Amino acid sequence: MTKLIRYFIQGLIITVPIGITAIVIYKVFSWFFSLFSVFGTIVSPVVDPLIILILGVVLILLMGLLGSSIILRPIFSLFDATLENTPVVKTVYSSIKDFMSAFVGSKKRFNKPVLITINKENNIQQLGFITKEDLSELNIGKDTVAVYVPLSYSISGNLLIVPTDHITIVDASSPEVMKFIVSGGVTDIDD
Repeated sequence: MTKLIRYFIQGLIITVPIGITAIVIYKVFSWFFSLFSVFGTIVSPVVDPLIILILGVVLILLMGLLGSSIILRPIFSLFDATLENTPVVKTVYSSIKDFMSAFVGSKKRFNKPVLITINKENNIQQLGFITKEDLSELNIGKDTVAVYVPLSYSISGNLLIVPTDHITIVDASSPEVMKFIVSGGVTDIDD
């Protein structure tokens, strides 16, 4: 019974973020599409999604521009602080925000690709990224680091605490290593 509950919780952890993301994307596209249908401008089933996609990119760029302007930055900061302090919303919002900033923000975390030796006897290794080198705030030893190991063909991964003597720095660009891992090793590494 406890395994069933654990599987259910794991399923929620995987399904809910994907579902919320899908609903948000659907709602955004529906909203953009409704803008055109209100004006009676439906070009074609092929062109409309392209127009909606372009408008979505423009909207994201506009939000980025407004968010970095000196005048509107306090409003966005207030909105951010409100979401960060709202129960339930805080968990989803801050997780997604931290995950996004780890890839594209100023706090990039996936910038140190490493090779972890999982089994020294058989020389089994796994690719990952060092996300935190100082684990003293968790009262974990000095000779260990946190390594995120993405799963292939998935948006999830595992966080491993690894002794530093089991780690080899990979001399390749982080995006290429991430692409290689996520593709299951199928993609080619660009020079």
